[in-house]
Amino acid sequence: MTLLLDNHLGGRWQTGSGAGTPLFDPVLGTELVRISSAGLDLAEGFDYARQRGGAALRALTYGERAALLARIAETLQGQRDAYFDIALQNSGTTRNDSAVDIDGAIFTLGQYARWGAKLGDARWLADGAAARLGKDGSFQSGHVLTSQRGLVLCINAFNFPAWGLWEKAAPALLSGVPVVVKPASATAWLTQRMIADVVAAGVLPDGALSVVCGSSDGLLDALQPFDLLSFTGSADTARAIREHAAVLRHGVRMNSETDSLNSALLGPDATPGSDAFASAVREVVREMTIKSGQKCTAIRRVLVPQEQAREAADAIASALAGVKVGNPRNESVRMGSLASRAQANAVREGIGALAGEAKRVYAGDETALVDADASVGAFAMPHLFAVDEAEASSLVHDIEVFGPVATVVPYRDAAHAFALARRGAGSLVASVFTADEDFAERAAIEIGHAHGRVHVVTPEVAKTHTGHGNVMPMSLHGGPGRAGGGEELGGLRALAFYHQRSAVQGPQSLVESILRKAAAFPDA
Repeated sequence: MTLLLDNHLGGRWQTGSGAGTPLFDPVLGTELVRISSAGLDLAEGFDYARQRGGAALRALTYGERAALLARIAETLQGQRDAYFDIALQNSGTTRNDSAVDIDGAIFTLGQYARWGAKLGDARWLADGAAARLGKDGSFQSGHVLTSQRGLVLCINAFNFPAWGLWEKAAPALLSGVPVVVKPASATAWLTQRMIADVVAAGVLPDGALSVVCGSSDGLLDALQPFDLLSFTGSADTARAIREHAAVLRHGVRMNSETDSLNSALLGPDATPGSDAFASAVREVVREMTIKSGQKCTAIRRVLVPQEQAREAADAIASALAGVKVGNPRNESVRMGSLASRAQANAVREGIGALAGEAKRVYAGDETALVDADASVGAFAMPHLFAVDEAEASSLVHDIEVFGPVATVVPYRDAAHAFALARRGAGSLVASVFTADEDFAERAAIEIGHAHGRVHVVTPEVAKTHTGHGNVMPMSLHGGPGRAGGGEELGGLRALAFYHQRSAVQGPQSLVESILRKAAAFPDA
């Protein structure tokens, strides 16, 4: 039997009972490792994190915690090749696609280390200046943010086992809050290995970082007042978590990132042959194929002027035809497999549903797979759909096929385009491709309320923009409505989730002293 990975809980490595759940190579179908959380004393482990890990972290200043993040980044950098090897086996992604996850995680840690260093010797944050509550100013009010005294349980998704861990853990640890990570089972190996390396390096205090691989049974039951919960996954699972008795009873603060029907909006000025048109086609193809479309930020709907819909669809299809799909061990392959057979089946089911309401413009040929067997691997070929009228299909605006799938949707005018972007009912990101800055500004304001991020690409930034789907730590990640209603990252704004904002009312000297010893929030 393959290796059963240990869990790190209660300050020590523990092996779950039973045979465990196998993890597979989604390209070759071979079993890699097994995971199990059965038999773990979660309540005891969570208490250890709160009492030992939390106390040790809070005893440090922001600057000292920032130094720990820098050491974590150095530790991970030293094991980077091993992480790419695990991703190749367990995620089925090409090296370039794995870099988005692995290097993105290390970069994010480095950023929070630098930002945290600016907070210096402070142990709490000040939100604004003091306010007078009495006529003579002797009695005042000041707002401070202090570290939460619980832990944060991070329930993560399968598509980003590295970045999904550290983009949450970095601001949590910087805030002085211990982290318990529950990675998605299918790709848990990389998360577990990263944490094992950090633990072996002795970077963090005991109890500051824990990992539970396997079933999620009992995790929510172990939550207590002042604990936090950060979730990435499906809207259905998020809804079930919110309704859990422990969450309702204890008022656990929850941040969620869920389904998202993200859009690419081609401006009316971006005609075929223009730089903006070319940028849009490039970005749509990239977002459809990087990590095989398994990104919560991937473009699902391509909104284009109705008079250019056919040419846009043809240009995207032509570019997709040049994408080689198959075994990522072959250097010619640009797109690998999905993360699991279950994901591949779900994508195929979604493709079948869309095909009932939209026409196929392009469908990849499974017989052209490079060094791979379609009957064994978890492959889904790129599919591009199109509708003649935006309102002709409801599924295009309602279901997210979590794979290399997108649909071209025509719009009549700018107001119609903005309405279609909003029809996603809350999305993580929308991109706007145009050379008309007035249109870009109007778009950003008109659709901003329905999106966590609006990514504008004009010809002058066509070669320098960071990408529609790349989540940069400087910018907010999250979105309203069906996207979960959460917020992550955004520089030091991320620290707000892990702190409690309180008004301190008292003598002027007391309030001014507390604010003077604080670091300003946000300061990045």
